[in-house]
Amino acid sequence: MSPARTTLVACAVVSAGTLLLAGCSGTNDTSSASPDSINYALPANFTPNWILPIGTAAHLNTNNRSIADSLWERLVAYDGSTGKIAWNKKASIATAADFAADGKSVKVTLGDRSWSDGKPITSRDVEFWFNLIKANKAEWAGYNPGKAPDNWTSFKTVDDRHFTITFDKAYNSQWMLANQFSEITPLPQHVWDRTDASAKVSDADRTAAGAKKVWTYLNSAAKNISRYDKDTLWKTISGPYAVKSFATSGKVVLAANKKYDGGEKANIATVNLLPFTTADAEKNALRSGSVDYGYIEATDLDQKDRFTAQGYTVKPWSGWAITYMPYNFNNPAMGAVFKQLYARQAVQRSIDQTSLAKVIFNGTAVPGYGPVPQAQASDFVSQVQKDNPYPFSTSAAKSLLTGHGWQEKGGVMVCTDPGTGDAQCGEGVAEGTKFEMQVLSQSGSAVTDNMMSSIQSSLEKTGIKFSIKTAPVNSVLSQTPQCTSGQPICKWQLSFFGTAGSWYFNAFPTGDSLFQTKGGSNFGNYSNPDVDKLITASTTSSSSQEVQDYSAALAKDLPVIWLPAPDYQISVVKNGLGGFSQDSLANFHPAQWKWTK
Repeated sequence: MSPARTTLVACAVVSAGTLLLAGCSGTNDTSSASPDSINYALPANFTPNWILPIGTAAHLNTNNRSIADSLWERLVAYDGSTGKIAWNKKASIATAADFAADGKSVKVTLGDRSWSDGKPITSRDVEFWFNLIKANKAEWAGYNPGKAPDNWTSFKTVDDRHFTITFDKAYNSQWMLANQFSEITPLPQHVWDRTDASAKVSDADRTAAGAKKVWTYLNSAAKNISRYDKDTLWKTISGPYAVKSFATSGKVVLAANKKYDGGEKANIATVNLLPFTTADAEKNALRSGSVDYGYIEATDLDQKDRFTAQGYTVKPWSGWAITYMPYNFNNPAMGAVFKQLYARQAVQRSIDQTSLAKVIFNGTAVPGYGPVPQAQASDFVSQVQKDNPYPFSTSAAKSLLTGHGWQEKGGVMVCTDPGTGDAQCGEGVAEGTKFEMQVLSQSGSAVTDNMMSSIQSSLEKTGIKFSIKTAPVNSVLSQTPQCTSGQPICKWQLSFFGTAGSWYFNAFPTGDSLFQTKGGSNFGNYSNPDVDKLITASTTSSSSQEVQDYSAALAKDLPVIWLPAPDYQISVVKNGLGGFSQDSLANFHPAQWKWTK
């Protein structure tokens, strides 16, 4: 998953939005165009800041996961790098997963693989991950109550290369592999199973108290970005690359792991991952030729010929994603308003997705009306979601509010008839409440800024005041967490981190992380028991009908503000760089890149 999309510029210190002089790219690197190295531009203002291959809510950054996957391969790697979303066994530690006939357990076979220090990768390394997650599930961003590890009743080692996980009931095997087992990353137990730097490696993880101490130790070490290239913890790896350097400013250099014995051996010895403060800075780096694999914004498509003339190919990168702004239903000022369905309907009817997709995104986005991606055809999207239950109309939006006890005063709707009747403002909405809301939005993107301004103008016509604050995406994520109304951090009202799409799904697009009650990435604390049941049904049934029912329910109930889903990025790739398809799950895979000429 992920929310998705800088280095401080070397030739000047600039702020987001500053137009840089051509050639001022933020690095001293020059284009490689050789078999030995490649310069890859990271999304603007989306700095890598986490190495541990276990995500926490504050580190849900697609780039973090892509880097971690290059160092430690997943048990079952699902990606779209071959042109379709499927199990990529070349990049996986497991070679087979055999489900029992009753669907209540699975026996997994590991490949004959070794860590970079020569020790074999065994079932014990998977058990180590399992024990850490089981004891620290509330802090794991992938946790959703009732799902892994809650629904895994036992882990039994058969031998070094085989283990069995038993479930609490039968599950859809496609969902279990694609969405649950794809989260498992075998970890080097013989190096990491310690409670502090001086402690000896032991079996600390096999007790809950020990596993908590190990978790604290690993997470504390992962916060020390400046030591990623020095700390011995991060030297024992299973993936095709190792960290050569990892700057706090965001630049990451990966070097081919010469001890790698898996199926995706690195073709390029050195991969330079380059950060940028703004899309303009990155674009200037492209123009100067110092980036081999970069991007332009949708608003720059009229400059396509300029880049092709410089020896690049322009390739849209479509994403298996949805885009949205979560409401904070626990916000002390506006939470009660957000909990009123008619109020959310009024907001949604004030969003002109068709125009946003066409004008702001220059045709490189598709409207999204619910919780399932709509950019690609699938059996998961309901007809209700496809048909858009809340078409754009500011007059209809205004009528929804005036019909529920609101009056426009000074251009802003005000609750004048509090109460719980059908024509009143609703439970908890006090008399005199103004319909004013603020978004903390991702900075560094002209497209996002333009979209927010357009939404602001549209909401104003309905009588809703919409103010905008911006911050780097990592800051947006850290400042808009799950919270309770009494916490100081709960003052946020709306959050946006989706310039390249807010959430990238695993292969099976269920909402257990996003919209299930207390889901690990349910930032706004949305809760609907009926939706919880639909989500659970979608994970246990082999039919697509349950997912479609879930799609229809959330298209109607509006847990968030649905927005157009853009292409992940408009890639600009140096001619001669190939050997891969762009992964619709939004991960990049350096081992697949190679210079073909």
